Amino acid sequence: MFFQLSNLTFLDLSNMSLLIGSHNKSRTFPQLETLELSSCNLTEFPEFIKSQNKLTSLDLSNNRFHGLVPNWLWKSTLGVLDLSSNAIDIPNQFPFDDVNSSFPMLSSLWLRHCNISTFPAFLRSQESLQYLDLSNNNISGAVPNWAWKKSMQYLDLSNNKLEGKLPRSLANCTMLYFLNLGNNTLHDTFPLWLGNLPGLMDLLLPENRFYGPIKHLENNFSALEILDIASNNFSSQLSIEFFQATHQLKTLKINGNNLEGKLPRSLANCRNLVVLDLGKNMIHGTFPYWLVKLPLLKVLILRSNRFYGSIKIFGDGNAFPMLHILDLASNNFSGEISVEFFQSLRGMMVIDDNKAKPRYVGDNYYYQDSVTIVNRGYGIFYPKILTLLTCLDLSNNNFHGRILEEVQDLKSLHVLNLSYNSFFGPIPSALGSLTELESLDLSQNSLSGKIPPQLTSLTFLAVLNLSYNQLDGSIPQSKQFGTFLNDSYRGNPRLFGVPLTKKCNEVDLQMLPPKEGEDSRIDGLSVWKVVLMGYGCGLVIGFSIGYTVLNEFGNKWMASLIRNWNRKRRRSR
Repeated sequence: MFFQLSNLTFLDLSNMSLLIGSHNKSRTFPQLETLELSSCNLTEFPEFIKSQNKLTSLDLSNNRFHGLVPNWLWKSTLGVLDLSSNAIDIPNQFPFDDVNSSFPMLSSLWLRHCNISTFPAFLRSQESLQYLDLSNNNISGAVPNWAWKKSMQYLDLSNNKLEGKLPRSLANCTMLYFLNLGNNTLHDTFPLWLGNLPGLMDLLLPENRFYGPIKHLENNFSALEILDIASNNFSSQLSIEFFQATHQLKTLKINGNNLEGKLPRSLANCRNLVVLDLGKNMIHGTFPYWLVKLPLLKVLILRSNRFYGSIKIFGDGNAFPMLHILDLASNNFSGEISVEFFQSLRGMMVIDDNKAKPRYVGDNYYYQDSVTIVNRGYGIFYPKILTLLTCLDLSNNNFHGRILEEVQDLKSLHVLNLSYNSFFGPIPSALGSLTELESLDLSQNSLSGKIPPQLTSLTFLAVLNLSYNQLDGSIPQSKQFGTFLNDSYRGNPRLFGVPLTKKCNEVDLQMLPPKEGEDSRIDGLSVWKVVLMGYGCGLVIGFSIGYTVLNEFGNKWMASLIRNWNRKRRRSR
């Protein structure tokens, strides 16, 4: 039927199991320009493509091709070609005479997840190439100068085995706006010379071996919107000039380095910041309350630094209007959590019960994303599962006092972690009103009294950790509490009931809690990992939030995500 549509210019058969046999190889669509056959379970290259004389864009990604790419494809006049996620073989010695004749009009090439081990030799002749994606392969060695062209706008070489220094010839690509070299073994100082690229918007260098200070940028990188230099060996202090030069930033990830000193207040100049991840450095100082001046901030991660003192929020009541994730874990913060602190987290307060379109105080925006859940080293990506993902992590600090009832105002919370502190008194029954909560960790405190029966109303709760407190009485048995195991309650000698096997007042012989200073205390229960959405498609401001669970509680939370999401959808109808 399709072969009878003589005026067809665009054909998308993606995600269909197709049988395209040799009997169709001579059929043509005289006007066909774009053909998409992604995820069609194909094992052979469809030969009918050879007769499509006007074809300029071809997507054969995510099929089951293996072996050599057929000669006729290299000779085609395609402008856009996507062969990603196939086990194809691209030899350095071509089976035809002139390698320079391959793809004479190619402008976009996507070869991610193809198990390629060397830079394809035919790239030498692709002088018009603008978009190149060789990410997630096994390409090793130094980056050759001919891997890019002056016309290049988009270059993704991430998740390979590249090493050595970054060739300065990359600075000749004056049209480049996206550069991703993450997760390699590149070894160099911060490439200040990339600041000469006037249109560079996304610079991604995470998980390499870059080192040294991040020097004065001298007004370069003025167009930069995403900067990810996480998990390298950068050191010294962040300079004031750094944030003055990069004031257009929307995402800044410098976590996992050796940066020290105080956080420069010039960071407040980056008024467009949405994601700020400073975790796992040696930055010190009191809580940077002046960050409330960032009106678009949704993710703030300060975990595993040397921040100290009490948390006081100053302002006129308009602090953090859009903040959805706040991670202050593993610092030296102290004092009581004030009512004003909870009131300042306006982005976590739902005021509209319309589940299909949540709304927050003071604005009409809501935060939609996908989630990557990494558990014991395995990543699972669930596109658009969670409409909202909201987290407050204050674990592994020196907070004390009672947990205030005002925590109930944070209606959209999915994760609340107050573990490894010195909170005392009863567990607030008001926690039962956080109906979206999926993970609650109050372990390693001095909480006392009974477990409030109101917590049984948390029907989406997949992870509960109340261990090592001073709780007493019977464990509630209704609803969600019937799913939690012994580990959720261990270390409370006066607590009894199912699932505990001991009787009332029986001595608790379970293992002692981890000692202060051990890895489990340093890292806490959970680690938030912010990853950019759109690395492979050029999006500038999209991002998703990943949740890394470091113990047995995570498996349960991960397994329940799909189930809870389906329940929420049914409830919103």
